Amino acid sequence: MILQLARHSMLYLRILFLMAPVATLFASAAASAAQPNIVLMMGDDHGWEETGYNGHPHVKTPVLDEIAATGLRFDRFYAAHPSCSPTRASFLTGRHPNRMGTFAPGWSLRPEEISIAHLLGQAGYQCGHFGKWHVGAVKAESPVNPGAMGFDEWVSHDNFFELNPSLSRNGGPPEAFQGESSEIVVREAMRFIDRTRNAGKPFFVVVWFGSPHEPYSGLPDDLALYDDLPAKYSRMVGLTSNETGGPTKRSQGEVLRERYAEITAMDRAIGTLRKHLATHDLRDDTLLFYCGDNGTSPDAALGFPHRGTKGQVYEGGTLVPGLLEWPARVSQPRVTKFRACTSDLLPTLCAIVGQSPPNRPLDGIDLAPVFDGNMAERPSPLYFWEYDTSGLDRAKLKPWIAPELQKGTTPLVKRMGGKATRDFTNYRHPTVTKDDYRGPRAVIDGSYKLVVHDGKLAPKLELFDLETDPAEKANLCDAKPEVAATLQSKLRKWQESVLSSLTGADYQVK
Repeated sequence: MILQLARHSMLYLRILFLMAPVATLFASAAASAAQPNIVLMMGDDHGWEETGYNGHPHVKTPVLDEIAATGLRFDRFYAAHPSCSPTRASFLTGRHPNRMGTFAPGWSLRPEEISIAHLLGQAGYQCGHFGKWHVGAVKAESPVNPGAMGFDEWVSHDNFFELNPSLSRNGGPPEAFQGESSEIVVREAMRFIDRTRNAGKPFFVVVWFGSPHEPYSGLPDDLALYDDLPAKYSRMVGLTSNETGGPTKRSQGEVLRERYAEITAMDRAIGTLRKHLATHDLRDDTLLFYCGDNGTSPDAALGFPHRGTKGQVYEGGTLVPGLLEWPARVSQPRVTKFRACTSDLLPTLCAIVGQSPPNRPLDGIDLAPVFDGNMAERPSPLYFWEYDTSGLDRAKLKPWIAPELQKGTTPLVKRMGGKATRDFTNYRHPTVTKDDYRGPRAVIDGSYKLVVHDGKLAPKLELFDLETDPAEKANLCDAKPEVAATLQSKLRKWQESVLSSLTGADYQVK
């Protein structure tokens, strides 16, 4: 009997030994499923209509078109704000930028904010940022540089950049890089991916392109694709001179030729990254995402199919391309009309990797059910708000961050105040007044959108049904006053929450 028991024990141990590699394999597969690699990309001033797949008459974006045809296409994807710095703050934090005083371009984040990189780093990801930052200085001593916001490595610029950019590597002095800017930042991202892969870790990569923000420049072969445009668009538009860094006026056809060359180059760089992932057998389990940071800039807007441009809370200012590719989870091509937003990225990624979102008010929601086709309509409204900074008495407000730490170092073509670099600002806002509610704002709930502009005596209200009127032409306020009143009440209540955050109250939550 003892001998028989011993034999059974030995057999049991042998089975365990033989099964161990299988168990390890399944455990490894489960870990991989729970930790997909993640690449989030964003264009600078790239509006919804400036893609081939959305029917643009001129611009060529074959790579984005392919992603749209094979992955998940968001036909109603929004930037959280109609300008760049605020949208980038929402992208990183899942919160509306006014909550942290990132009111406009050149207004920084606050060091107390919790970013996607912070959370994914806790989940074991190696995090890298490449390209435009524009939510604070990228230098080493800045308390809101990419490293302070959770990124392990970065090759970044304080603002936007053109051909042959100067970028800071991990907060060091600016380095001159020769070549097309989108190609440069993608090349740096691929090197980071390779190092991370060799170390056996999942990667989280953010690539924020400098294109197609003005001033424009392009490679000869890309420019040649659009040689017919100068003859088609003769209207004069204002933008920055590449020669002087100051304002100038040029024909829109010449401007579009250069702008579209930048978009095509950016599209090609995205293709290079996708091929790199495929070559290293990483594509299937890599979540790859692309969007713009706001609508098309006024110098390049052709007036269709939406109302407004960058800097406005109408659809033309906030609707942007939104594309997701993740073959392991989105195995069949799909188009969704779900209204999603840059603020949704943080809660979505938290859900995917099993991290708890920050214990503070978030404006984004988890989009994972949309990936699986299990959620067709947004359960909560979308809000937009351009805070009116004109009434701020900056002399009486204390800086949130010491001004010396907010000074940028990486030069760019466009000069402001005679400077080729950019500085940032953020203020302490301890109390809230009625003037703090001002500024163009909007709310979308279901198919209805209310737009509010401040008037001398009373706000100007516009109500649109986006389902039947996506161009926002017919004001329904007189026909549906109860809908307008309900949306206005929701918008005001949301503003109260945002302004509470602005005072710093969220950072006191234990």
